[in-house]
Amino acid sequence: MALSDRLRAVFVDTLELGDDVDVEKLQYRDIEQWDSLGHMTLVGAIEDEFGVQLDTEQVIDMSSFKVALDMLSGMGVHD
Repeated sequence: MALSDRLRAVFVDTLELGDDVDVEKLQYRDIEQWDSLGHMTLVGAIEDEFGVQLDTEQVIDMSSFKVALDMLSGMGVHD
């Protein structure tokens, strides 16, 4: 499974997103589920799924699906 597909699944599962949500265009606080608590839950789910540890700056900077995808790619996470 491609990295973007795996990350999309984490977003959908963690934030309990419906089929009507365009995950790839999703930004922090665009939806009610992605508030500060949802953000930390999402960070934990990403760390678990990909076996990474995000530092404080990365957690703060993760403002969209695209940023999260770029961040993981930059950390050397592959398909």
